[in-house]
Amino acid sequence: MRVATWNVNSVRARVDRIVDFAVREDIDVLAMQEIKCKVEQFPFEQFEQAGFHVEAHGFSQWNGVAIASRSRPTEVETSFPAMPGFAKGHEGPDAPQEARAIGATIDGVRVWSLYVPNGRALEDPHYVYKLHWLDALREYAARTLSAEPDLPLALVGDFNIAPTDADNGDPAVIEGFSTHVSGPERDAFAALENAGLTDVVRPLVPTGFTYWDYKQLRFPRNEGMRIDFILGSRAFADAVTDAAIHRNERKGEAPSDHVPVVVDLDRSRLGLSAPEDDDRPMIFG
Repeated sequence: MRVATWNVNSVRARVDRIVDFAVREDIDVLAMQEIKCKVEQFPFEQFEQAGFHVEAHGFSQWNGVAIASRSRPTEVETSFPAMPGFAKGHEGPDAPQEARAIGATIDGVRVWSLYVPNGRALEDPHYVYKLHWLDALREYAARTLSAEPDLPLALVGDFNIAPTDADNGDPAVIEGFSTHVSGPERDAFAALENAGLTDVVRPLVPTGFTYWDYKQLRFPRNEGMRIDFILGSRAFADAVTDAAIHRNERKGEAPSDHVPVVVDLDRSRLGLSAPEDDDRPMIFG
């Protein structure tokens, strides 16, 4: 079973490229962030023609998340418990929720596609919102895994955090002045791991960025950041056999500023039987 996450930065602008990648790399589950469209605007047809089922959640040209999968997803949710909302000039518990989370169960694996708030600036209300959002996510993960310790759970997506100094190669992002690298953000990421989740990619791919700003030749200079992750529960992590960051997807015509992150899972370790006539090639070589 092959699971991928990709901040596509507008699914309508890049649908051909996204579907091509998913088919070429034999992806079983593709979690997308920043689809930047309403549900009724999502290009379902292209995915369906390629053999994918899609669940999408979006309100406007901002944010938005989706999951495309070969098997039909079930138990679809568009928020986790206590997920806070945000709107400019509208603070408090009744602030409207943004389209930043969608969860579904695919072949027994619970997958959440997450677009964590950016934070904008250390003194911005959006930064406080980001920390509250992450805390609610941690609480959800801890409570879920306490109740179901053997659940294959994956929180995947754009976390907008570089957890270590090695994950930040952008000279414009400076600790003490910038979001993504502040102590509270990094503590929030560590708290997710303490809640029973593991970065399943880092042990297999210890270096490499997943995002490069469009400005000032960041990609040619490799001045990027590692902010896209696949965090898995113990059951999920135990099934991971390989991983890759697809850096080449940042090249070519009209790329997203993020690239896909992919893991392979041993279906037998998840208690799943292999698909019939499964002769798909390995994607890592």
